[in-house]
Amino acid sequence: MALILTFLGKSGVSRTKIAIAAAKSLASQGKRVLLAGLAEPAFQILLGGLPLTCDPQEIAANLEVVQLETGLLLERSWEEVKKLEAQYLKTPILKDVYGQELAVIPGMDSALALNAIRQYDESGKYDAIVYDGTGDSSTLRMLGMPESLSWYMRRFRQLFANSDLGKSISESPFIQPLVSSFFNVNWTADNFGQPANVATNLLDKGKAALADPKRVAAFLVTAQDEIEIATARYLWGSAQQVGLTVGGVILVSSEITDNFQQEFAPLPVSVVPDTSTGELLSNSLPNFAAQALQAPKPIEIDVNARQVRLFLPGFDKKQVKLTSIGPEVTIEAGDQRRNIFLPPALSGRQVTGAKFHNNYLIISF
Repeated sequence: MALILTFLGKSGVSRTKIAIAAAKSLASQGKRVLLAGLAEPAFQILLGGLPLTCDPQEIAANLEVVQLETGLLLERSWEEVKKLEAQYLKTPILKDVYGQELAVIPGMDSALALNAIRQYDESGKYDAIVYDGTGDSSTLRMLGMPESLSWYMRRFRQLFANSDLGKSISESPFIQPLVSSFFNVNWTADNFGQPANVATNLLDKGKAALADPKRVAAFLVTAQDEIEIATARYLWGSAQQVGLTVGGVILVSSEITDNFQQEFAPLPVSVVPDTSTGELLSNSLPNFAAQALQAPKPIEIDVNARQVRLFLPGFDKKQVKLTSIGPEVTIEAGDQRRNIFLPPALSGRQVTGAKFHNNYLIISF
């Protein structure tokens, strides 16, 4: 499996330069690298005006590049949806709807980009995938999508199973033959739940990858500018809310100040020149894999101590809200909300205390 690497920060041009330099640096080390970017002018211009497509193409030794075009990704994904529908419905209803006529709605581009990255990762062709995305909260929500969707499936699937309608469908001898007449599969709980089980399996793989710094990591990109620093710190904390490891900071500047170092402690800071992509920039980049492994973990669960520790830099205690209403604990920080799926030893226990200390929210049960 590949290391999936992305960059967060306010300056889109700087992020794209660093993403390109990172991809070239990793390729020069003998790693098989895929550089994936959005269909925007900066990405193509900074690659020297190469004609990019929605299929990977080799541009240097060990280095391939792909442009994620939402419209084409939507067409390809729609065909897969229609094939899946035909497996289960005796009379498919989507067969006369064509991918070429579908309009892209908000949020769809993120889901399609994530699915494309997942497919490239599962192909086994790459040791590293460098994703040059929007670098903001949208990228974080994209990477956190497996966790969010799995919560919706887990929560509402159980609610449906416990409802009168769910019990009627599973227990009634009259409804089962009726439903079987519409579906291509025989009526059993396992067969009927197969599509949901496949989706759950994919989401579980996505969550496991995001939780592993050897698989997915981000780096902050900023200049010594008040707004850029504030944005980077906000994204740092928000990344923890989706479970994404932030391995370090890349400062686009000629020097570093003590105050800047303190803003991002304990993350290591790499200073890179404010220049176009090239050998000088590549040589200034950090060892991404090593730094990601040494970074603070977004969440640590200590069953013996009955504690959950959440790393939430960039926020103070007034910006963090803890809610324990449903079966899981919900944390709000900034514009991100996270539902913590507790292990059996802590699940169902009441929260007995919570404190915010040294960038950590410590919850006791």
